[in-house]
Amino acid sequence: MTFAATILTLYPEMFPGPLRQSIAGRALEEQKWSIDTIQIRDFAADKHRTVDDTPAGGGAGMVLKADVLGAAVDHAIRQQPRAPILAMTPRGTPITQERIREIAAGPGVTILCGRFEGYDERLFEARPQIEQVSLADIVLSGGEPAALAILDACIRLLPGVMGAASSGIEESFEDGLLEYPQYTRPQEWEGRTIPEVLRSGDHAKIAAWRKAHAEEDTRLRRPDLWERHGGAPGQPASGERQEN
Repeated sequence: MTFAATILTLYPEMFPGPLRQSIAGRALEEQKWSIDTIQIRDFAADKHRTVDDTPAGGGAGMVLKADVLGAAVDHAIRQQPRAPILAMTPRGTPITQERIREIAAGPGVTILCGRFEGYDERLFEARPQIEQVSLADIVLSGGEPAALAILDACIRLLPGVMGAASSGIEESFEDGLLEYPQYTRPQEWEGRTIPEVLRSGDHAKIAAWRKAHAEEDTRLRRPDLWERHGGAPGQPASGERQEN
């Protein structure tokens, strides 16, 4: 089954963009996934194809119109009735690797890309199936770059896209932790060596070292993840950290 992505946007020429390269590009050529864009402006009713208007109550910027967006979303639903619909907005719930994995296991995804000051809130009241999601605590000029990032995260998890099946498992966020540090040749660089345990050939010790470092790095760098993982803010990671 091909994973089908549908993008609602004012700038369809931005897709597939960088997703035409590397592993996503190869997967697109191999028809492991497909992409279709819907021009939001096509659903404007007036001769000027107006998609936005001034904010009710005053203020700077423009707001995407609910009637135009509603018609565009309804069209996308008819095309892909089983696909989840994501609306990219800084006001949304931060997307997680767990949610990405759920989406990648399904038939595809529909992503609505915002612009200007955002969406008329009545869109979400009238179409409660739309998930409002955020890529990070940042503000972009539009939802398109965030949509590309989410698609990339999904595509790499599709069957047969990554070379090694474990590549999608032993990495950051898959088990609620950041990934452990990685090293490769040369063995010594600028006076720094690869930790001895990683050169020992003892798989049990290597696994313990990686687990301890993943936990400690998560505790120090992402205390929010560490707490959700079940660790207390001052609680040390399991095992001893080995520095060489």
